[in-house]
Amino acid sequence: MLHINITSENTEGTVRQIQEVIGGKIIEEWGEYTLEVDSKFAKGAIRFINFDWGVNMLEYDIIFHDEVELKMDASKFNPIHFAYCLKGHCAHRFGFQNESKRLEQFQSVIITSKDGGYNYGYFPKGEKLEINVIQIVRKQFMNKRTNHLSSLNKKLYEVFVDTDHHDHFAYFGTYNLKLGEKIAGLREIEGDGMIRVLQIEGLVYQILSGHIQEHDKAQKSEVIPTSLLKNELRIIRNLAKQIVEHVSKEYSLEELSLQSGLSQAKLQEGFKLLYAKTVTEYIRHVRLEAARDLINTTELNISQIVYSIGFSSRSYFSKIFKEKYNISPSDYQKQRKESLLRISQKNGVPKMQSAMVAVF
Repeated sequence: MLHINITSENTEGTVRQIQEVIGGKIIEEWGEYTLEVDSKFAKGAIRFINFDWGVNMLEYDIIFHDEVELKMDASKFNPIHFAYCLKGHCAHRFGFQNESKRLEQFQSVIITSKDGGYNYGYFPKGEKLEINVIQIVRKQFMNKRTNHLSSLNKKLYEVFVDTDHHDHFAYFGTYNLKLGEKIAGLREIEGDGMIRVLQIEGLVYQILSGHIQEHDKAQKSEVIPTSLLKNELRIIRNLAKQIVEHVSKEYSLEELSLQSGLSQAKLQEGFKLLYAKTVTEYIRHVRLEAARDLINTTELNISQIVYSIGFSSRSYFSKIFKEKYNISPSDYQKQRKESLLRISQKNGVPKMQSAMVAVF
């Protein structure tokens, strides 16, 4: 087992102490730091970003070639850790515990230690890991004027206001694939510079909110029980992604059941759990979102859009579009063109040329 001692006072120091053991090179761009490593100890990347007001993000996208133990001195750096394994698994224990507890894939976990204690993190050998950790440094975070901590449930409120770290806390939640979708979205953010960092920061706060909501539901006993296994939830998540990527394809509950190997009842249960929709409702939602995107980004007419997203009836499409967005697709498209025309005229494009842009 590879042992790494962490005695740093911040996230950057943590990553640099990991680098001292496993090697690699740290690259920085607009405050986004990435440790890239391909050594006998590990292959992949660890990245971190420090945001204002004591919010940091740490992400592992890596394979360790040996089992790893991180021994973290909480007297130096002791944030609240909101952790999520998108791929793989890891484990944690406090210094006073004899046995570690496993952080499963798709599980929401909240951990913080008490002052002077130790956290031990364990990573498996030879397994692809994608782990997201949002860290809250409490004294800095509490200085943010817009924090409304009174809206937290009593237990989390006590954790946040414990700025002197008198107590430890650990919450191992249920599977939450909605959080996984948002965390996966971090890897889809394109571009560079300040805009990229701002987009990441916005998504980080959504992920943090998801962790808090998950804990709140558990405290109120509102966590939805499910008979589905973890691998079955993964299958349903992949089906949902397939529907998004191939929106025009004809889908039926029977066909999806045969393809996935799951019963129709389990499919319905899974979609309701993950997306708060039946399978049919989810397909319709995805198609309507795709239609709105096509209206916003192309010059296709409504009939062409209806065909391209898999509907056969324009009247039915218009009906459900209006029910969802409170406007007909034709009026929505008209508003978009008028908006583009006003923008082009504001920017000094001659009216004749603007009209041509709107038509063609």
